[in-house]
Amino acid sequence: MAIARLAAISLDSDDPVMLGRFYRELLDLEVSYESAELVVLRTKGVAITIERINNYLAPDWPNDKTPKQMHLDLFVADLDESEAAAVALGASKPDTQPAPGKWRVLLDPSGHPFCLTLPPATT
Repeated sequence: MAIARLAAISLDSDDPVMLGRFYRELLDLEVSYESAELVVLRTKGVAITIERINNYLAPDWPNDKTPKQMHLDLFVADLDESEAAAVALGASKPDTQPAPGKWRVLLDPSGHPFCLTLPPATT
């Protein structure tokens, strides 16, 4: 049984609005939120979020001096239970947790960050 379900693929950028417009047009996605700091694009079952990063450096692939930057957002039913299950599978939890009541930042076994997050409330 799955611990989580894919909620979003999150991209870093120095200009989320510009990059959001690119992906909106490229993939015919709906804009569900847009600000200078964050753009959320949606399609069936998954979102692409684009987050402003201060001092952003574009990846220089394939050289990897500046590595690729993205992370997964995963919807879970219970943050504590899902965090414990992910840690049991090999994830680790960094000390920095920006909003632990809403989401938890974990690191996969290779050090890539991913977030366990509660789905938005539906009415």
